[in-house]
Amino acid sequence: MERYFDENEVVKAPALVRDLMREVAGIIRDGDFGLVKTMISDAIGKGHYRRDRYGINPVIHSLETSLALCRMVSPDRNMVLAVMLYNLTGTDFISDDELLRLWGDDVMTLLGGLRKVARLYSKQAAMESDNFRKLLLTFAKDIRVIIIMIVDRLVLMRAINHHPDEKFVHDVAYEANYLYAPLAHRLGLYKIKGELEDMSLKYTDREKYSEIARKLNQTKVAREAYIAEFIAPIRERLEREGLAFELKGRTKSIYSIWNKMRKQKNDVEDIYDLFAIRIILDVPPEREKPDCWLVYSIVTDMYAPNPARLKDWLSIPKSNGYESLHITVHGPGGRWVEVQIRTRRMDEIAEKGLAAHWKYKGIKSENNLDKWMNNVRDILETAETGPMELMKNFKMDVYDKEVFVFTPRGDLYKMPMGASLLDFAFNIHSGLGCQCTGGRVNGRNQKLNYKLRTGDTVEILTSPNQRPKLDWLAFTVTSKARNKIRVAIKEQESRGADLGKELLQRRFKNRKIELDESTLAKLVKKLNFKTATEFYTAIDAEQLDINTIIEKYLEIEHRAAETSERVSAEEYVMQPRIDDDDSFNHDILVIDNNIKGLNYKFSKCCNPIYGDDVFGFVSSEGVVKIHRCDCPNAAHIRARYPERLIRTQWSGRVGAQFAATLRILGHDDIGIVTNITSIITKEKDVTLRSISIDSNDGLFQGFLVVGVNDTSSLKNLIKKLRTVKGVKEVDRSN
Repeated sequence: MERYFDENEVVKAPALVRDLMREVAGIIRDGDFGLVKTMISDAIGKGHYRRDRYGINPVIHSLETSLALCRMVSPDRNMVLAVMLYNLTGTDFISDDELLRLWGDDVMTLLGGLRKVARLYSKQAAMESDNFRKLLLTFAKDIRVIIIMIVDRLVLMRAINHHPDEKFVHDVAYEANYLYAPLAHRLGLYKIKGELEDMSLKYTDREKYSEIARKLNQTKVAREAYIAEFIAPIRERLEREGLAFELKGRTKSIYSIWNKMRKQKNDVEDIYDLFAIRIILDVPPEREKPDCWLVYSIVTDMYAPNPARLKDWLSIPKSNGYESLHITVHGPGGRWVEVQIRTRRMDEIAEKGLAAHWKYKGIKSENNLDKWMNNVRDILETAETGPMELMKNFKMDVYDKEVFVFTPRGDLYKMPMGASLLDFAFNIHSGLGCQCTGGRVNGRNQKLNYKLRTGDTVEILTSPNQRPKLDWLAFTVTSKARNKIRVAIKEQESRGADLGKELLQRRFKNRKIELDESTLAKLVKKLNFKTATEFYTAIDAEQLDINTIIEKYLEIEHRAAETSERVSAEEYVMQPRIDDDDSFNHDILVIDNNIKGLNYKFSKCCNPIYGDDVFGFVSSEGVVKIHRCDCPNAAHIRARYPERLIRTQWSGRVGAQFAATLRILGHDDIGIVTNITSIITKEKDVTLRSISIDSNDGLFQGFLVVGVNDTSSLKNLIKKLRTVKGVKEVDRSN
């Protein structure tokens, strides 16, 4: 086993084990640690542990992650076990069934989440693809996976300070700042957030980091002397009052100082609030608020406060459970000093985030946390933009300051700073937002773009005739509102396209003209429309005259008839297939008399998948279009072009997954979308490619695009989705 560790790790590993055993003594059960240690030792001995491609030792990494988890959060038993056991999974050393037998369902759930994250990272960097969205969806299923990954990233960041692969270091640092620091912030893990941001700056701009660190070190003695002078009279007065307390000063993080320097365009010496004083009280729960306000009065008696800088998170805690009283006072020498007043319980929550909050509350979930997690899921499930825009919106949502507003009934809502009246309407319910026409704020009528202020009482006004508009995006800031507006506009356009298509088909039928897809496609292109949807929408909006469309259509059809005779499928010049998709590296179809290598395409009007009854239709370009026998266009094709039909069947060999669209109807219950996506992700050989959900009056309709191997897999998935509580209908959509 010693050969597995280098010289430093031979010394480091036993010390980590000893420290971890002390930390987990009150968390895990008797025998847990010994069994895990034996399993890891056995796995190392049998060669089941390998350093990753960047040279990171997984044993050392898991020990350090478990230790940091215990020291910086308040993990439960299963979180620690999942971190320690993770590297044993996915090998032939131990089966999932055996892990389930030894450790139970909950540990396996966490391991499953961590494995999904690992699979995403094994493909490519999460920030460079839609993996980011999938990564967050995985996180959103269990908050403990988020916490483990945040700590995991912290430990990785600590380990790569002088790593030789500069690109790897830069990518990890960038991701830590863009994803994991905002998540840590939202969960109240401020100490971890600060360290992640500091190391991110260090690895991406080492020169600037070193400059600030050097200047802070040069002023350290003077700063400590000033802090001692500032707190001396406060300490004396608190002792006279008989309060049990701890007084300490802390310098702000290098990253936060760098941020202030950028915003204020100042140097380090010109940043006045480089440090803060913290007063931590040891008091029983019933004395927390009164004693905090007592300390407030003592401090403000000695030093003049700045009323505009008072932050009262005692009366209304932050969404992540943070409680504290912040004041800024005029200290000796005319310097402004921030003072934070809190109790020991509040300080632990501030240091260890929501996990500590659970411990004090005696439960595993807070309403505020549930609301935030549901909001994250909603952002991810309705997002129509690319991953970079999603990252921008996500970071904005977790970092923005909050305003507190009320409904006429007195219900309190927390909204991000800068949120509009329309954001508030969408926050309450999507249907309310879509029909919002304005509101009454503090008894006065206000427009949709009114910016909310703390203390506002807001009543939303609606109209059934109201429809979302594109310009609404100009004054909405929450991702939920923006995504719902985009989805609603897209659905309006889709409905308009459907009406336009129906109108065109009816006119063609009245004129007894058969509508040919390829001819219509040529017309759409000739009229400079990018998609058929835009073409049909223009018809519905009366931007195009249908009679003119029919005339142009007949012109194209007439020219085509003049230049080529109608020939049979046998007489068409078949185009050889160009395999630009590695997944289709062999023939999965038998066309006509076992003709191989033809250029065939699966028709988008019916999306056939392996196992469907299909037929081939030879297009005018010589490409064989594969249709389902029950395709909506099948009857028209057979009647108009019987000579172009070609017998087609599946070869018996599957080459890749096929895309199938499912339409789902059900009750708009909390968690139903998560339950649906959870079933899909658990299905073997089934992948979720996209999801679009819309809710109205307590019901929702969704379209899921899934990748499946064949019709059998699809039927099995539909059967399982129909068992989800709240789901009314599940059908395959064309």
